[in-house]
Formats: sequence, structure tokens, C-alpha cells
Amino acid sequence: MVPLAEKDRAVVQLLLDAGTCPRCVLRFCCVGSQLLYRRPLQDLMKDLQEFLKSSREKEDTACLDVADPPCKRIRLEHSREEGADDLNHNGAVPQLPSAGPGNTALESSAGKVCNVCLGILQEFCEADFVKKVCQKVNSADYQFTSFVFSVSLPPQLSVRERAAWLGVKQQMRNLGLPLAKDDIVQLKEAYKWIIHPQLSEELGVPADGKSLFEVSVVFAHPETDEECHFLATACPDCFKPAKNKQSVFTRMAVIKALERIKEEDFLKHFPCPPSSPKNLCDALEIQCNNGAVFVAGRYNKYSRNLPQTPWIIDGERKLESSVEELISEHLMAEFKADSFNFSSSGREDVDVRTLGNGRPFAMELVNPRRVRFTAEEMRRLQQAINDSSDKIQVRDLQLVTRSAIGRMKEGEEEKTKTYSALIWTDKAIQREDIAFLDDIKELRLEQKTPLRVLHRRPLAVRCRLIHTMRCEYIDEHHFRLRLRTQAGTYIKEFVHGDFGRTKPNIGSLLNRTADILELDVESVDVDWPPTLAD
Repeated sequence: MVPLAEKDRAVVQLLLDAGTCPRCVLRFCCVGSQLLYRRPLQDLMKDLQEFLKSSREKEDTACLDVADPPCKRIRLEHSREEGADDLNHNGAVPQLPSAGPGNTALESSAGKVCNVCLGILQEFCEADFVKKVCQKVNSADYQFTSFVFSVSLPPQLSVRERAAWLGVKQQMRNLGLPLAKDDIVQLKEAYKWIIHPQLSEELGVPADGKSLFEVSVVFAHPETDEECHFLATACPDCFKPAKNKQSVFTRMAVIKALERIKEEDFLKHFPCPPSSPKNLCDALEIQCNNGAVFVAGRYNKYSRNLPQTPWIIDGERKLESSVEELISEHLMAEFKADSFNFSSSGREDVDVRTLGNGRPFAMELVNPRRVRFTAEEMRRLQQAINDSSDKIQVRDLQLVTRSAIGRMKEGEEEKTKTYSALIWTDKAIQREDIAFLDDIKELRLEQKTPLRVLHRRPLAVRCRLIHTMRCEYIDEHHFRLRLRTQAGTYIKEFVHGDFGRTKPNIGSLLNRTADILELDVESVDVDWPPTLAD
């Protein structure tokens, strides 16, 4: 039997007569037993009918015990006949028919579309629908050890919930009993109570609210706009067209309007309890999504004709490949991801090599089908990347967490970097002309945003430090300069001055025109990701 009290009788009868399914009746009676909601609808309906019948028999017995004055039941029914009005528009309580075996309203409630949940707690809790969801999940070929289930409901369900609540609240008020809206079991919660065990059994893994693998169902209903239209008239500010939205009646907009509309205005425009719908909900989409996987490593770039990311200007590709693409091609294929996001600790120009222990990078793989890789599999993946091109090499390839990537980004501004630059001067130089550069320590620069990047970076003056310099004389017009600098220093501009936008610069220090012919990044001093054993 259902755990209902005598005070629930009027609510049960009211909702069943209005066409509410047994599970929604339990919700509005604030029944919190998960196991009860999982019982078949037909059994729940029998229990509710038995509950109403037993309540009626108790009342009949009480009436028989009193000969004079006439039985209370007669007086109550007489009063109800005289004073009852439909609650649909003025908030009064409708007449409650008896719960006898001939009451077709009660007998058909379990068989028609619920006037509150629009069938969510009926047909979409059945084994056939669960199997349909699981077939979609299994065909998508994801790796997962648990799942979290989410559901998107038609916006007008909030309207129908409000209408049912107002009807029940009025009924309870007439009985002198309070009813808080928060006491009602939420539709999504009840649905998950029912669906979780079935999905778990069918998929063979547990439901877990913290799982990274999400199974979601998007429900829609053809009468959404029609049923929510009165809210747009009452609260027009809540409904504004939005990009990628086919209708202004979104769930959040409807909820916002319901918070604003006065109860009396709601009662004028929407029946309470709500009338039976014309149609059942439609499961518009069944979707799967795996939480992102993060892969990190360090890359070396040996080409002076390879950008870090795709070089595309006005829709035209300038170079055929990039560091990002050479790495992502293999990761995307192995992880079977939908897309990726590439990031690194700084970046080098297309004509700059990255040598030494390489530049730290990370790649977010969005919605990957495969998520579990052993250390040996990651080593093989790294080797595949390295074998595919002589322009780059990858090392220390490993799975990392989202939070760990923050350590890489910190290094962009806080750490030091070491460069090697081949420099040309217009006037002849001797060894002694450049020797003084070796003695300069902690040279402070003021760098305006370089002209070459001004189209993509804001104009600003940035203070940067050249920690140390060491010169290597080559001939009268060439020398090699090795620098250890603050991260974020524009090295090319420090050499040629960028028309005076970087001060001081090598040209001003040597009192002659200087330019840079080649630049290599020799080290990026970020201690991340962890070095792996060969």
C-alpha cells in the first residue's frame, strides 16, 4: 500500500480526476520513497484506488454510527454540490466523484497522458524506452565505467507543475493544512529514481553524479508555445529572441515569468489543475558526452617554415601545416574526440626553432570516445607522432588533469627563457665592440606592442628584463647572442629596435643598425609536465 494519510485523500482524488498519473499524484502528496516510484503504474493506480475506497468505507462507517443528526458525509456532499466551482479560473475546489469501481475517470487515469508530466513518468519510464537509450549509448562506442544521467524537459512542464500545485494548495487550504512548494518531489528527481536502476542494469555500470560520462535525453512537446503564450503577454520582458533558439519560450524564460506573474493572473489564464494534453512528449534527442581528456607534453620544432597554429589570413591558408596539426592529428584519431583545444607555454614565430628540452603544451580533447590509455600506449602514440614528421618531435607525452594545466600557463609570464640569435650589423665590428654585452645584467626594457603583432594585441608598453647576455663573435658583420630573458620578451624587437618602440635595443647599445637573421628558443624554464623515463 502507498504510505498516504487521510489528509491526502482529497488531493489524490482531485489529481486523479484531473487526469494525473499515479507517480505525479505521489509527488504532490510529498511521498519520498524511491522504491515506490519504481513500481508499475497499474499497481500504483490500484493502490491509490484502494486507498480512496478504504477512506470512503471508513467515512461510511462513521456515518452509520450517528442516527441523528444526519450523516456528515451527506452534509458535506450537499455543501459541496451547492458551493463547488471549477478551480480552473477562480481557485475554487472542483467536485470530487466517488472512488467506486464504476468511476471511469479513475480507471482511465493510468492509461492517458498525464496532465502534469506529459508522459515523462509514464511511457518514458518503461523498459522499451530504456533499451532505446542504451542502444544509442552502446552504438556510440564510448569507454566509461559509470554514468550520470541528465534530462531536459519541455518548458511548459513548469507551467503545468505550477497549475497542479495551485490546485493542490487550494485543496489543502480548505482542509486547514499547509503545503509548501518545496515539499513536492521534483519531476526530474522522481524520473531519475525510476530510470537510474534500469539504465545501470542495462549498461552494466553504476550511476554516479560525479561521472564524466553523461547520458542525456532532451524532451520536447508540440504544444509548448501554445501553453506558454499567456506568459509572454503577462511578462513580455522575460521573453526575448536569442541566437540558436527556435522559440523564445526557453525553460529559464518561463521560470522567470512564473516568478513574476501574480497568482490571480495565472489562475485567469491557465486551468488549475491543468487540463489533459493533446499529445505525449517526444524524446527529441538522446545524447552521450564524455568529459574532456587532457594530454600534455613538450615539443621541439626544427623547421623555420612551420607556424605553431594554422596560419590562415582572410580565409586563405598560408602554410600547409602547423605544430598543432601535426600533434592533434594523431591524438584525435586515437582518442576519437569530436574536437580539441591546443595551448602552450608561449609561442614561437613561424621562422623560429624550438630546441633544447622543448616547449610545454597541452591539448584538451573534447568528447573523446576512448579515455583509458596505459603508459606503454602513450609511449607508442608519442613515437607515432615523432615518426610522422621531421619538423617536430614530442617528448613526455602523458595524461594530465585540467587543474594541472594552470602550472603551464603560470610559466608564460613568471619563468625565464633562453634564446640564441644570429645578429647582423651594418657597420663592421670587432670582438671588443661587443664584449661589453657580456657584462650587462638585469637590463630593463620598455617594449611597445610590436608593429607585427599590433593587429592582434592591444597597444601597451611592457617592461621586460634581459637577465644575462653572452656574445660569440663570427665575423665583421655577424655575431651570435645568447640571452636569458623574462618570459614574454620580444627578442626580435630587442635586436632591431622596432623603429624605436623597444628601448634600449642592440642597435642603440652598439650605436649602429642591427638586425636578426635567425632565432632559436633554447629552453623554456617551466618545470611542467613531469619528465618521464625513457
